[in-house]
Amino acid sequence: MTNNVPMAKLLLRAGAKESPHFMSLEGRAVHLATLVQEAEQRVSELQAQVRSEGPAERDGSDRERQLKAWEWRLRLFRRMQTGFEHANPPDAPSVVRLSVSSSTSLRVDFQEPQCVNSAVVTKYKVSWSNAPSFSPLLCELVVEDTNLLQGNITGLTSGNHYYVQVSAYNMKGWGPPVISTPACAAPSSWRDIDGRAPRQRGQKEALDQLLGQIKEAHRHCVCHEQCKAPTQGRKHSVSKSLRHLFQPNSKFVKSLKRGLYLTTIFYRDDNVLVTPEDQIPIVEVEDSYPSSLMQDFLWFTKVSYLWEEIPWLQQCLSPSQSSCSCTLQTRLKMLQAVSQLQGMLGAQDLGQVYFEPIKDKHGNALLVLLKDMNTCPNLDGVRWTQLCKLQLQRKSVSSPEEPTALDMLLITLHEKLAYHRRGRKMLSPGLYLGYLKLCTSVEQIRVLVPQKLPNVLCHTKIRDNCTVSREEWQWLQALSSLEETLEMDCEEQSAPHRLLQDLRSAIKDLMAHINIPGNQAHSFRIYSQEVVEFGENVSFLLLLPPSDEVCTAPGQNNPYSPRSGFLTLPLQIFELVHFNAYCPSFIGQYCRVSALLELESLMSQQALREAFSEAELNAAKKKHQQVQEHIQQMEEVWRDARWIMDALQYARYKQPTGGISINWIIDFSKEVLPEKPPSTSSQPDFMPSPMPSPEACHKHSDFAGLSDEEGSSEVFLTTDSDYDSSRAQSPRELDLLPPSPLSSSAPLDPRCFLHSDGSGSAGVLCLGGSGRGGGALRDSTPDVLQASEPQHRGDSERCGVGGGGVRRGAPELFDSDFILPSRQIELLHITEKRQAFCVRTSSLEFPSSTSAHHQPYCHHTTFPSPSTSPWRRCHRPSSVDRCCSAERCLPPLPPARTLSEDSGTQRLSSPSPAAHRKGCHATLRVYPQYRTGLPKETSVKLCVTPGTSAQEMVQLVVQEMNVVCRRMLSSSGGGGDQEQCVYYSPEQLKHFGLVLVLDNREKWLQDDFCPLELQSPWLRGKLCVRIKEYSPLALKHTRATTV
Repeated sequence: MTNNVPMAKLLLRAGAKESPHFMSLEGRAVHLATLVQEAEQRVSELQAQVRSEGPAERDGSDRERQLKAWEWRLRLFRRMQTGFEHANPPDAPSVVRLSVSSSTSLRVDFQEPQCVNSAVVTKYKVSWSNAPSFSPLLCELVVEDTNLLQGNITGLTSGNHYYVQVSAYNMKGWGPPVISTPACAAPSSWRDIDGRAPRQRGQKEALDQLLGQIKEAHRHCVCHEQCKAPTQGRKHSVSKSLRHLFQPNSKFVKSLKRGLYLTTIFYRDDNVLVTPEDQIPIVEVEDSYPSSLMQDFLWFTKVSYLWEEIPWLQQCLSPSQSSCSCTLQTRLKMLQAVSQLQGMLGAQDLGQVYFEPIKDKHGNALLVLLKDMNTCPNLDGVRWTQLCKLQLQRKSVSSPEEPTALDMLLITLHEKLAYHRRGRKMLSPGLYLGYLKLCTSVEQIRVLVPQKLPNVLCHTKIRDNCTVSREEWQWLQALSSLEETLEMDCEEQSAPHRLLQDLRSAIKDLMAHINIPGNQAHSFRIYSQEVVEFGENVSFLLLLPPSDEVCTAPGQNNPYSPRSGFLTLPLQIFELVHFNAYCPSFIGQYCRVSALLELESLMSQQALREAFSEAELNAAKKKHQQVQEHIQQMEEVWRDARWIMDALQYARYKQPTGGISINWIIDFSKEVLPEKPPSTSSQPDFMPSPMPSPEACHKHSDFAGLSDEEGSSEVFLTTDSDYDSSRAQSPRELDLLPPSPLSSSAPLDPRCFLHSDGSGSAGVLCLGGSGRGGGALRDSTPDVLQASEPQHRGDSERCGVGGGGVRRGAPELFDSDFILPSRQIELLHITEKRQAFCVRTSSLEFPSSTSAHHQPYCHHTTFPSPSTSPWRRCHRPSSVDRCCSAERCLPPLPPARTLSEDSGTQRLSSPSPAAHRKGCHATLRVYPQYRTGLPKETSVKLCVTPGTSAQEMVQLVVQEMNVVCRRMLSSSGGGGDQEQCVYYSPEQLKHFGLVLVLDNREKWLQDDFCPLELQSPWLRGKLCVRIKEYSPLALKHTRATTV
């Protein structure tokens, strides 16, 4: 009643409800009047008592305190009474949208009223009727959750039109209702037009019946009776958890020697399970792999749904051990390798198969299984190691030009784990627009998918409601010209109107996402045969390219690569991954049936070839015919479920060309499709994994950087912090930057460059250093703190050094479409150099301020003006500046990048042999939290290596802060602010320590500890330098704390 809107909304979000004691306006008004009257009477009594007391008794007396309390209550009650009297019922809700959510339900979405009339809205009422006059009302629905402004009207009759209105309520009662847009809607579905049944209806039941028939045929088989004993043995081994992994007689493979191998990766967060030799568990399948490996691989992918029946499958294949069929022999060896791996690991479920085998030039092929152990119970007595540590310790015996399959696995293991995690994610409910695009190769057809969600097509969301009504679908299918669309734009009360607006926006977004220019978009169309439904709450409309461009032929230019955020999966693998996410029970049963029938078919064909007598031949023919009937039944079920094959066949029709042309939806003569800007959401948010060994990194390296022998350093002092609310940065996280790819011809003065944001955009003010001419600033690194900032042209692109201007470095050294994630903590682990080298880069940053009052150091620092100084301001869009000699700047080279989903680092491959020595480092942000006289959020960026200790980092931070304090003291000329700046002698450095702060926890790091070895959950922490608690300095200088 005091109209404290923020507090009222906070209470409503927490679940507060209207008081049931004052439902009528009269009752509330009487109660308020009573409270005011009682308070006035009490105040009058206390005032009289206080006046009767003497001045000495009045000060601090109980009656004085009571009087003040009752006066405050009286003011509050009067304010509540005034607020209640001046309040009125709220206006009608705004933007009320009515849509069809199913064949028996409607959904209404609305927003808060434009004016609440001095009282917060506490609930809404949705009413519906068959008549436009809302007489009689069929029913009402009260929505008390003000966080979710929508109502679902269920239990309606399909095909009947219902009118809907919504009203709002506050303490003064219900406001006027407002009719929805459109005014009415009929519950329906696009399937009502032709009565088409859902694709998944009855399919799992059919597969269950088929699987029962297959197993029934083996019930009285000798091999089936024999497999019961191994099954009991398997249960016994599983009960031992993974302790078999650590038996000394384990037969895991340590190196690959030409052949087919199987490995499984059990991972939990950033840790992987390893053998006692710190190797991933690998077993050999056979000493060579056949030319039909892809067929065997697809079959093995289906076997991953039959882990518990591996002994049964082995028994079924036991008669084929002496067979001359290479396919049967290979698959039998695969089952034996799986059984061996299950026994040695003591685990039955080995996970899911990665979407393709890893092959190398040495004749090796590696099948990879992945399993997330986060959801599994805790395992006792197992050996875990960090993935980065495993990558660093791996000593490769192969050359970098021709790595083995095992080396390739370790290099790209981050991508594979990220793929496995993302392959299980599902889209939020809604209607989406998906892009059907395929790429063909010699062996297979591949589907274009987004790298961040590989179980669906590239897509954009149309709306939250996944249902397409009958009226919307009829209009869409009947659309034949742009004029019809323009007419629909004017019919706001029509149901297809909102779909048209949402669909038009989604087409533009998707075209920009997949890099389709406007002049090529005219021939695209929308799949009009069906609305593809994934489960119950996700549905897709498909955007089809021209029939000639549906499949990209081998040799044609393919713009969709992992670097641009896309991935191509084999068609069969995509279907398995897709159905595993949205229809897991169906795809699991299909894979079981398919894997069994493939073996049955191979064995029946082999029996036909080996039959000698007439009786054997008749039995083999009968068995083969039975298997073929089962296969035919399975194929019919599978064909009904494969929506992508129907869409692909339709998309490739040339005469006549099918679909709804987007020329009929978008007027390209008036609208221009937005081009995809650099550094958008389609870009991958990860960086490459490291090479498996330091030796390999020496040959695939970055551009030449500053060498240890040169001893160069770069220091950037900012007068404004690069933190900004638009960048979603958190000072509690570690800031990580890529290594500098530039070089310097001579040592630079550690404090010869000043970085300033005074003009609102990042810039550099170059200050002179004795004997340090010829340096040049280069915009060589992508902006890791902000995705994009306006580029400054003209004179600001030049920075004068010693009176000579040098151009900014060419940004082609880095991929402009690649975003560096500034908060990817995995960078702490991705490096291979063991020993520390001299920290060559540091940057000091002060928190941003809006006035000189918050910047005391501004009074002590003066800059020469551009007109009187040879140093000129050089504006740059990057928040991090790199320096190098103009003579040593390398020409642009096309970077070859390996991507890793979660590693959070970037590696550019070039012929330079010294890049590993110069490029393996990461930049951390450290906050000095001790008395310095500078703002508390001042931070120092340190470029560290895996061997940099906490003590070295502390010394660097304290020394840098000393330099700044001395400079400020000298510039102040001994003014009154001199006492604010404090610097410490070298003998006092031992009293400082490095602290890692995470939420409300602190962790003091040992002096010899290397911060790049931190493990979860401390990876999200904030590094601070503080005075040790029991140090004498702690008594003299109180440690600063961050609030």
